[in-house]
Amino acid sequence: MTIPHALWPSMLPADATFTRDLVAVGAIGNTVEFADGSTRLCATSGLWNVPLGFGNPAVVEAVDKATRDASYLSLFRTPHRYAEEAAEALVALANPLSYSRVIFSTSGGAANDAAMKLARQYWWQRGRTSRSLVVGLTGSYHGTMYGSHALSGDELLQSVYSVDRRSVRHVSHSDDGEELDALMKREGDRVASVVVEPVLGSGAHALSDAFVSRLLALREKYGFLIVADEVATGFSRTGRMFATDTWAAAPDALILSKALTNGAMGAAALLVGPRVATAFVGGGWTFVHGETQAGTPACTAAIVAVADELRRIDAETVTRELAADLSSLASRLASDGLVSEVTGRGCFVGLGIRDAEGDTLSGAEVLRIVSIIAQNGVLVHPGPSAIQLIPAYGFDADELLRVDSAVREGLSQTREMTS
Repeated sequence: MTIPHALWPSMLPADATFTRDLVAVGAIGNTVEFADGSTRLCATSGLWNVPLGFGNPAVVEAVDKATRDASYLSLFRTPHRYAEEAAEALVALANPLSYSRVIFSTSGGAANDAAMKLARQYWWQRGRTSRSLVVGLTGSYHGTMYGSHALSGDELLQSVYSVDRRSVRHVSHSDDGEELDALMKREGDRVASVVVEPVLGSGAHALSDAFVSRLLALREKYGFLIVADEVATGFSRTGRMFATDTWAAAPDALILSKALTNGAMGAAALLVGPRVATAFVGGGWTFVHGETQAGTPACTAAIVAVADELRRIDAETVTRELAADLSSLASRLASDGLVSEVTGRGCFVGLGIRDAEGDTLSGAEVLRIVSIIAQNGVLVHPGPSAIQLIPAYGFDADELLRVDSAVREGLSQTREMTS
């Protein structure tokens, strides 16, 4: 038996071992270098974290300076100026009319936990103690902390880990909100919040306009809070600074991570709208949530640098242009019969794949396709019977051609192997 390395990577069998061509040793621009000297173009923005490219100089400099000037400052019962500036930058970026307070966290999963707690406390403090249900979407992914694990709508061994889902409900997003409507008729007076990804990270399925309209109308009728998990879609990924900017009304809270620091630091943020923030301020309530590494000087300095960089490059214009090129690439793959469907929005694209009989692929089969595409020089992300393209915003025409070529080669090789 081969003994695996001491490192235990995420989401793989415990006996997985890796050859040198699979061990990353560096990354710059849009390229990852491996221990055998090979390089691959990253079409995933480093797990969607790095839209400004690996080693962005402005972010690197901001983190370096903050680390030297204030290696650590806490947000437990006290503020610090780095976090204050980052909070102000995020509110300005997201619209001060929609959000007024920022709670820093360490990951998207932890921020989802915080959002669930915040919604439940909001109703409890108002004397509505029965409003404790949190509603998520089937097929969604919000993390693997105990709260976010319960909320995630994918099957992720929740029963094995004794994840408590008694106060969580899931409804479909693909029926334009009919299941959500039916749930509200049954339990609307018990719902604290509804949490949605504007584009589901698993498979890149965008919420329809009809679903969003019904969601907003149901909030007006039943009063629940809406929490938008924009961990994947935030910071111009879909062509607007935030995907929910296109909604007729803002959510009550916004969850951000991934691109928040361009991947330089582990960080997340929960932006809280005036409805909730005003109630907590007016009541003098204490939100019992804190994380030792949340909102450190290095993290928050990176956030300010990212906000500045997004403005400098005019990210919304850049991503709309890149989205048009990605759409053309995906359409050609579909027209040529290599993919069964194209999902997603903006620079967040899913390519559905089926076998020769038209059946969906298993997770292992998708990972094999991802591996073959990697052998052809490009890194893509696996999804449910799909691969996903989530490139950095600086991708040029030559890099898109390399993506197209590698994906075509990978899908063709897979067909040959299974025919």
